[in-house]
Amino acid sequence: MTSPVTSMDKPVAIKSEPVPPARPPRAPRPPRPNFRQIHQFPLPVNVHHIPPVIPHNPLSLISVALSYLTFLISPPRQEVYYAYFDKATSSIHVTDERSINALWQMGFFGKGSLSRSEPSWLAREKKRRGLHNEKTSEEITRLRRTERRELKLERARMEKLAIEETLKAEAAARESVASEPLDENAQSTTTDDTTNVTAITTEKFSLKKAREARALEAKQAREMAAQNAVLAEQIQSETSSNSKSVRFSSVVQKNECQSTSPSSSKLPDAVVDNLDSDDFPNQEHLQLSNEEAFFLAYSLGALQIYDSPLKPGEAQTTSPTTISALLQKFCHHSFQPARDGSASLQPDDPFMTSYAVYHHFRSLGWVVRSGIKFGTDYLLYNRGPVFSHAEFAVIIIPSYSHSYWSETQERKNYTAEKQARSWWWMHCVSRVQAQVLKSLVVCYVEVPPPAASIDDIGALFGQYKVREFLIKRWTPNRTRD
Repeated sequence: MTSPVTSMDKPVAIKSEPVPPARPPRAPRPPRPNFRQIHQFPLPVNVHHIPPVIPHNPLSLISVALSYLTFLISPPRQEVYYAYFDKATSSIHVTDERSINALWQMGFFGKGSLSRSEPSWLAREKKRRGLHNEKTSEEITRLRRTERRELKLERARMEKLAIEETLKAEAAARESVASEPLDENAQSTTTDDTTNVTAITTEKFSLKKAREARALEAKQAREMAAQNAVLAEQIQSETSSNSKSVRFSSVVQKNECQSTSPSSSKLPDAVVDNLDSDDFPNQEHLQLSNEEAFFLAYSLGALQIYDSPLKPGEAQTTSPTTISALLQKFCHHSFQPARDGSASLQPDDPFMTSYAVYHHFRSLGWVVRSGIKFGTDYLLYNRGPVFSHAEFAVIIIPSYSHSYWSETQERKNYTAEKQARSWWWMHCVSRVQAQVLKSLVVCYVEVPPPAASIDDIGALFGQYKVREFLIKRWTPNRTRD
């Protein structure tokens, strides 16, 4: 006997909706950059070490010979970077992204044209548009300064409270002493009584002023909080009534997003995923000073400088500027306005003395940066600006001790005018460096007599001598002994 089939027993076809593809997970947030690894090379040159020679091991000589033979057969390739000279700014511009990163990471050469120091305009622009959440170097510096300022305010507040507590304790002790009965033999003279009464009155007056100041500060804080609350309510009401709709261009496939607040600039995830790095071309270039460029081109041979901007993807038709022509150009442009190109070079040109000092400290292993922010010529860093603050500030003064500069009265007057510095100027510079916790170094550059030729640049700069003097500001209340 068969049982009837009901509608409940019939199979029902279920339509399965298409499952949208799972969105790939976002990459984890990258860790903080390892500056020791990024800036491990102090200069943009390739250094190849040879095996050590061990006297009691003859096989070490074979390894050294093999290393030399390898270098002779296949010499290592030295990386050369390209830049051009800009007459408008009298500086060197580097536009290639690879060259910018290499010159900054290996020696901290130059500065970003749209940044304070490190070229970070592209990272800040992506941060502003909400493309990534990493903090830029400027934001980290701003946060550190804010924390430091808050710590100073808190320390001042605690010191003020400690002073008030001390005044209270002293006033209470004096009041208790004054209220006790005094014996006739222990009574002081009239002058001492008057002094004690005056001191107690002064302490009471100070405590009264402190209480009034605290009450006034509390009242101002309450009024400010009330004003902020009213302003926040007004902004919230305006935001809820005036919501904005932002439409993007075809680059981001015309996606729309609703702005929840007037200051919100973060893009939605769908828009961020469709953006490429080509949508935001880097508008920043690396700007090198003339001393930095000449050090890279002449001393290291790692930079070639052209007279016109380089076009990406095209072969350069002109040849790079020679070292002798580069020296003449930098000397002429060390004056404001630039000197005529037909003028002869002088041994005390600003570029000659400044490069002698720059080469001197770079050869000693210091990272030399411009010191215009603190009113000096250079700042000396131990390893670089990302590791610590500058320890020394350098000012350059030409010195004319050679007999050539004292042969005629005209030369004596000329050298006296060049060396003229007032004590007011020295005191101002020293005071600024003491305020920013830097040691002031005065470099006297011995200027040689004019040279007949500039073909041998090594012999030309070999005549300059640099004398260093460390100057500290004398504070009378700290150095009375």
